[in-house]
Parts: sequence; structure tokens; C-alpha cells
Amino acid sequence: MKPVAFTYHAPRTIDEAVAMLAEFAPADGRILAGGQSLVPTMAFRLARPGHLIDINGVADLARLDAKEGVLSIGACVRHAAFHRPVVDTPLGALLSDVVRHIAHYPIRVRGTFCGSLAHADPSSEWCLVAATLDAELIARGTRGERTIKAADFFDGVMTTALEPDELLAEARLPLLGPDTKFGFQEFSRRAGDFALGMVLATARLDGGVIADARIGVGGTEDRARRIPAAEAALNGQPPGDGAFRAAAEAAADAVDPMEDINTSAAYRRDLVRTLTRRALEHAFA
Repeated sequence: MKPVAFTYHAPRTIDEAVAMLAEFAPADGRILAGGQSLVPTMAFRLARPGHLIDINGVADLARLDAKEGVLSIGACVRHAAFHRPVVDTPLGALLSDVVRHIAHYPIRVRGTFCGSLAHADPSSEWCLVAATLDAELIARGTRGERTIKAADFFDGVMTTALEPDELLAEARLPLLGPDTKFGFQEFSRRAGDFALGMVLATARLDGGVIADARIGVGGTEDRARRIPAAEAALNGQPPGDGAFRAAAEAAADAVDPMEDINTSAAYRRDLVRTLTRRALEHAFA
């Protein structure tokens, strides 16, 4: 199939882009960055934007830089930018580890980090990273700029706190301390398929016990999120099988898994249990 007719716009500045979005939002104006989710849905006429606002010509949105303890990722930064560590801190290694699980190489060359967040697929690896690391997401509109915490950004399946006339201009991730350990585990039926479940764990050791533990789960519920009960089971405990299994059980108990014709809720719950333990084993290997 082919998409319905639309009007194409190519702004050169962020102000032009948000002005166009505000003007055309009532006619279902949409932002085009990587297009790896939007264009297929347009081809099947599931999405029918009357106006397409292509932000690839906005140089300021392609910036990727680290300063003051934060990695800033502009709206046009591609997945492929993270094939190699972009910073020397553990965050660089974490992003490089996660990115290889995203779809296939041609998609990673065009798809964008912020586009993935704005699309808010529950199986998005970047949504899990943002939720686990408490990312700050910068929305731009004609009314100004606002900062949204990741925990407040994801509202459900492909639903976010962005207003129709707002552009997700930037994501900000903490660089993580040099002693931060991490582990990421994902399960899908085939390489490149949507994940049925995934877990990201970060923590550090303080005096031989686990501190500042973060456990995030994605692909299981209607959005990625941290699991406080699993984090509490780890903090203050020495790393090892007992602590890891306790956290895994807490994570499995805390989730409310989605269910579909191919995957039961019980299966996804057990997957969370297994992936949590494996992520922690990887982090402290």
C-alpha cells in the first residue's frame, strides 16, 4: 500500500519546526526524524498525517555531547551513533551493549534515540534505558521548553506526556560513576524481533555490599519502568546468588505482564525472573 497524500515540510531551525508543529498539529502533523516506525505505519495507512515535518535539516538536533555529568542526545542522533562508546564512562559501554539488540543494522542507521522514546513502544530498548537511568526528556513547543522525568513521560503503549504540538528535542542521561556496574538481558524469538522481556540492572559496590541498585523492566508491561522492590532486595546485600534470586523474585512479583495470543502473562513473569537474575550475574561477573 501507499500512504495517503500529505504535505511535506523541511524546517531548518528548532523554532521553525515547533512553529510548524503547532500550526499543523490539528491536521495530525507529525515529526519525521528516522521514520523507522512512522513510515511503515503510513504505508499501511494506520497513520495518516496531513503534514510531515522533516527535522533532519535542523543541525542543532543532531548534537551528541557530554558535559556537567550528563550525556545530551539530540532528536536526530541515530541508534548507530552508539555502536562504539560515545563517552568513556560506564554509560558509553552500557549504550553500546544495548544498541546491538535494536532491530537490524539498516534500521539502526536511520532510526533515532529520541524517536524511539517518542514512539514509546513497550519493547523499546531505549525506553528501558531512559526509565532505568531516570533520564530527563526535553520537550520544545511554541509555549517554551519543559523538562519531563522519564517516570512521568511514558503513559502507556505508544502514549507519552508530549502534547500534540511539542517536539522531543533532547534526552539527557547521567554519565554514571566510574565504579558503576551494569547488566542488560533481552529475550526475543529471533534476533531483531520485538522483545518479549528485557531487564537492565545497574549498581555499584560500597564496602563489599550493593549500593544504588537500579532494576528496570521492559517489554513486559505497557511501559518500561523501575522496580523498587527488586532494588530494595539488593541494596545493602553482598553480591551473590542469594541476593540476585531475591531481586529476581521481587521483580517477577511486582510486574503485571501483558498477555497476547502467543505469550501468556505467566510466561512473561517467569521471563522477568530469569532475565533479572542473568542481568545481575552479568553486572557482577
